[in-house]
Amino acid sequence: MESLEGKRVLVTGGSRGIGLGIVEALVERRARVTVVARDVSRLDELKRRLDVATVAADVTERLVATTTLLAVRPDVLILNAGTSPHMASIDEISWEEFGKTWNHDVKSALFWIQEALRLPLAPGSRVVLSSSGAAVAGSPMSGGHAGAKRMVWLMAGYANGVAAERKLGIRFQTIIPQQILGDTAHGRAAAEAYARKKGVTVEAFLSNFGKPLTPRDVGEHVVTILTDPRHETGLAFGLKGEGGLRSLD
Repeated sequence: MESLEGKRVLVTGGSRGIGLGIVEALVERRARVTVVARDVSRLDELKRRLDVATVAADVTERLVATTTLLAVRPDVLILNAGTSPHMASIDEISWEEFGKTWNHDVKSALFWIQEALRLPLAPGSRVVLSSSGAAVAGSPMSGGHAGAKRMVWLMAGYANGVAAERKLGIRFQTIIPQQILGDTAHGRAAAEAYARKKGVTVEAFLSNFGKPLTPRDVGEHVVTILTDPRHETGLAFGLKGEGGLRSLD
């Protein structure tokens, strides 16, 4: 995709945080964006400000994936919706808290991947899944979050295998921010938990990552992945404030 102008792009979890940064970058390129999220007030504000289409729904419901993909038929599907993990050490976390990311992020990714393959999306379509640096380095204060985000990464590879076997022409890819984004609600909560554990301020903890990575930075990297032919076939891309975008394949 040399240009995103006029392309139909569907973004789950696009009303705030990383998802919002991605939506803003896509709108700037004149893509026709549809945002799926649960917060109606945020969606209404987003529709007024950026003139995007919106769907208020729970992405963990399979029927939502089925009906929305049928209605939109996106050229690009960005599966960014995620829940904030419960922050606690391994000896203090309940099973329900430990599995929170599995029951939201992995479940929703599975349903949307399955429906993209079953519909299927048109040849040449791209599906970008949002993972986490925790999938690379672990995250001892967030229960099953790291394993869940690694599973999302693996699922993209599995989906590529199915798409290739069926000659569907759909490419699944994963973005992996490799530092905590301190200006998102999820990132701030994680930074606060790790800062308390280390006995430092949140700002001192975040400074360990060097240059901050912002949601809009992530959006710009997603645009690059979608439009730069060098990234057309890659599976996993690490994102950092310093160093930017790099392949993790």
